[in-house]
Amino acid sequence: MAKENPGFEIVGGTETDQPAQPDPNAVAIAMITLGIKTLSARALTAATDLFTLITVGGAFYLWMVTPEPNDRQILSLTIYGLFTLAANYIVRRK
Repeated sequence: MAKENPGFEIVGGTETDQPAQPDPNAVAIAMITLGIKTLSARALTAATDLFTLITVGGAFYLWMVTPEPNDRQILSLTIYGLFTLAANYIVRRK
């Protein structure tokens, strides 16, 4: 026997008949986690766009509800519009 197997011993139980299959629950949890991360990233992007829509819509609404503005109202609406543009610039820059 020493000539057939010099110095080595055969150990049983290390053979695998099939490759190990991943746990279906672990795969499902990984897929759900990836989906939630994607949705949260999209929601954050939508929230910044919603901020822009609300501020610009608010400035437009204020201009529309002033049918015959005097010079002080025009000045205050212009300052509000500039503030809105500055706030949107700060939010949108990266």
